[in-house]
Amino acid sequence: MSFPLLTATAVLPAIGAIATAAVPAAQRTAAKWLALIVSLATLALAIVVLVRFDPDGGRYQLTESHAWIKDFGVRYELGVDGIAVALIALTALLIPFIILAGWHDADPLETGSKRWRPTQGFFALILGVEAMVIISFEATDVFLFYIFFEAMLIPMYFLIGGFGDRAHEHGEEAASTQRSYAAVKFLLYNLVGGLIMLAAVIGLYVVAGNFSLQEIAQARANGSLHMATNTERWLFLGFFFAFAVKAPLWPLHTWLPNAMQEATAPVAVLITAVVDKVGTFAMLRFCLQLFPEASKWATPAILVLALISIIYGALLAVGQRDIKRLVAYASISHFGFIILGIFAMTSQGQSGATLYMVNHGISTAALMLVAGFLISRRGSRLIADYGGVQKVAPVLAGTFLVGGLATLSLPGLAPFVSEFLVLVGTFTRYPAIGIIATFGIVLAALYTLVLYQRTMTGPVKQEVSAMPDLRARELVVVAPLIVLLIFLGVYPKPVTDIVNPAVKSTLSDVHKKDPKPEVEAVAK
Repeated sequence: MSFPLLTATAVLPAIGAIATAAVPAAQRTAAKWLALIVSLATLALAIVVLVRFDPDGGRYQLTESHAWIKDFGVRYELGVDGIAVALIALTALLIPFIILAGWHDADPLETGSKRWRPTQGFFALILGVEAMVIISFEATDVFLFYIFFEAMLIPMYFLIGGFGDRAHEHGEEAASTQRSYAAVKFLLYNLVGGLIMLAAVIGLYVVAGNFSLQEIAQARANGSLHMATNTERWLFLGFFFAFAVKAPLWPLHTWLPNAMQEATAPVAVLITAVVDKVGTFAMLRFCLQLFPEASKWATPAILVLALISIIYGALLAVGQRDIKRLVAYASISHFGFIILGIFAMTSQGQSGATLYMVNHGISTAALMLVAGFLISRRGSRLIADYGGVQKVAPVLAGTFLVGGLATLSLPGLAPFVSEFLVLVGTFTRYPAIGIIATFGIVLAALYTLVLYQRTMTGPVKQEVSAMPDLRARELVVVAPLIVLLIFLGVYPKPVTDIVNPAVKSTLSDVHKKDPKPEVEAVAK
C-alpha cells in the first residue's frame, strides 16, 4: 500500500492541534512554536503533493479509498485535481504566516481583566481549521465532504467569538458583545446553509444510491443514472445555497463584514483567504460536476447575483469608516468576480476564477495582515484616526500600498491576471455582464487609493507620530507575500499549468465549449 499522502496532509495539523492544546498553560511560547512547526511540516507535505501531482495525468490523483459506513454507501475517498492542489498549497502556505502574525494576539490581557485568552487554544483552533479545510479540498465522497464542510464552523465560531480584535472604541464589554454577535451570526448563516445542503445530500443518495463523486459523475456521463429535471434542479439549489453562504455571495453575505471586523486580523485572513474558498471550490467540484444541466439552467440568475456582489461590495467598500470592514466588502466584490468566472462557462473564465482564488488569498492576506499590524499600533480600526503614517513608518506604508494595489488588480501584480481572464471569459459569452463588471475595477481603485491617502499621507497625526515601523517578525510575514504577488503577476504559468486541465474537465462535465469569435481573423 502506498503512503497515504493526502490523509497525512490533513491529519498532521489535526494531531498538531491536539498536541498544541495539551501544552501546559504556563508554556505559551512552546505552544506557539509547536503550532508553527506543525504548520511548516504541513506546508512541506503540501509541496510534496504539488510535486507528485501530474497536470497531464488522470483527473483525480493520489487517490485513497476505504470502506467507512457500508450500509449507507459512505466511503473514505480522497483525490485531488489541479484546482484542489492549488488551493491546498494556498492553505498550507498561508497558515504559517497567520500563526506568525497572530503571535501575540492570544496572550493574556493586562492584569485585572476579567477575560483570559488561552494561547494554546487559539493556535490549536487555527490548526484544526487548517486540517478541516484541507480534507474538504481532498474529499471525493459527498458525505465525507459535508462532515468537514460543517465541522470547520465550530473552531471558527470560537476564533471569532473568543479571540476578537482588541481595538474597540467602546470598551471591553461592548467589544465582547459585538464579538458574540458576529460569531453567532457567522454560525447561524452557515448552519442554515449546511442544513439545506444536508437535505440535498440525502436526496442525492436516494437518487444515486451512493455518495461517491466519481461514480455518480461517471454514471451521469454514460447515461446509467438519470435524474428528473426538477429533481436535479432542487438538488443543485440545495448544494449551491450552502456554497453561496460560504463564498459569500450577495444577498447571503451579511455575516462576513461583522466576522472580519470583530476577529483578529490573522483570523480575518483565515476566514476570507482560506475558509471561504471552500465555497467557490465546491461550486466547481460538486455543483457543475454532479448537476450539469441544472448548473446551466441557473447560470443567468447566478451571473446577475455575482454582478450585484461585484458592484455592491465595491460601493459599500468606498463608504466604509472601518479599515477591516472595507477589506471585507472588497472581498465580497472579489468573490463576485470568482463566481462570475465559474459560471461564465468558458475556459478563460474558470481558469481566471481558480487563479483568482489563489491570488485573492495572497493579496487579502498581505493587505489585512499589514492592516492588523497598523491597528495594533494605534489601537483603532477607524480610518479617520490615521494620517501621515508613511512619514513615520515607511516600510509599513509601502507594504500596505502594495497590498492595496494588488487588491485593485494593478497590472504586474497577481490579481490582475486572474481578473483579466475572468472578464475576457465572461465577455466572450455574456458581453453586457462583462462590461458592467469592469466598473468594479474602477470602484476598487477608488476605495483602495482613498484608504491609502487617508491613512498614510498628509500631516502626521499626533497619535501616530511615535508609531514604530514593521519589526523583524512582521517583515517575515509580509515580505514573502509581496514577493509572491509580484512573481505570480509577472509569471502565472506555474499555477495555470496545474489548473487548466481540471478546468477543461469541468467544462466537459457541463458540455460547454468556448464560443467561437464572431469576427474571423483577416488573412494577410
